[in-house]
Amino acid sequence: MAAKTMERPLPTVANAHAARIAAAGSGCHPYVTDLGRAVSSTQPRDLDDAVHLLCALYGRHPGLIDLALMQSASAPVHGWLKAAAEAFERERLYLVRLSSAAGPMPSTPGNAETQAAMLAQRHALETLARSERSGCALGAATALVSDWHSVRPLLDRAAARVGVDAPPGTLPDEDSTTAVLTGVATSVGIERAIRFGAEQLLLQHRSLWDLLEARCEAREGF
Repeated sequence: MAAKTMERPLPTVANAHAARIAAAGSGCHPYVTDLGRAVSSTQPRDLDDAVHLLCALYGRHPGLIDLALMQSASAPVHGWLKAAAEAFERERLYLVRLSSAAGPMPSTPGNAETQAAMLAQRHALETLARSERSGCALGAATALVSDWHSVRPLLDRAAARVGVDAPPGTLPDEDSTTAVLTGVATSVGIERAIRFGAEQLLLQHRSLWDLLEARCEAREGF
C-alpha cells in the first residue's frame, strides 16, 4: 500500500508577513547590526548618514502610506492606513528634526550617484503606493510599519547624540497589522499582491542599507 503523503499546511498571510520581516527585514542586514553596536570613533557620522538618507526617502509629504491611503476604498484597510499614516507623520517629523540637528551630510565620495539612487528609490516606493493592484500598496505599507521597528532604535541613538527628544512610537502594533492583512486577503491574487508589495518594500530597504554601507567604506578610504 502506498504511503500517504503529508501535506504541509499553507502559511496564513499574516504568518507569511511575519516570516518575510524576520528573514528579509532591516534587522537582518549586517550594517544595521553594526550601527546598533557600541559607539566607535566613526559611528556618529555613519548614524548621521543613515538619518540623512532615511530623511531623503521618508522625510517628504505625502509619503508611501499617505499615497496608499488615497488609493484605499475598503473600510477596514482605510482605517488601518489612516492610523498608520497619522503615526508615520510623527516619524517623518522626527526624521526631519534629526536631519536638521545632525548638520550637513558627511562628506563622501560618489554623492552624485547617491542622489540618483535615492531618486530611483523614491520613485519605486511611489509606484508601489499608487499601484492599482489590490493588496500591493497595503503589502508595502504593512512591511514599512513592521520593518520600522528595526529602524527606529537607530534613530533614537542618533537623537541621543545630538540632543533631540525621541517621541514615543505610535505605529500600529502587530496585532492590528495581522488583523488587516487577514481581513483583506480574500483571494490568492490579493495574497500575491500583498507579498509583492511587501517584498519590494523590503528590497528597497536592503538597497538603502547596502548604499549606506558602501558610503561608510568609501569614507574610510577617503
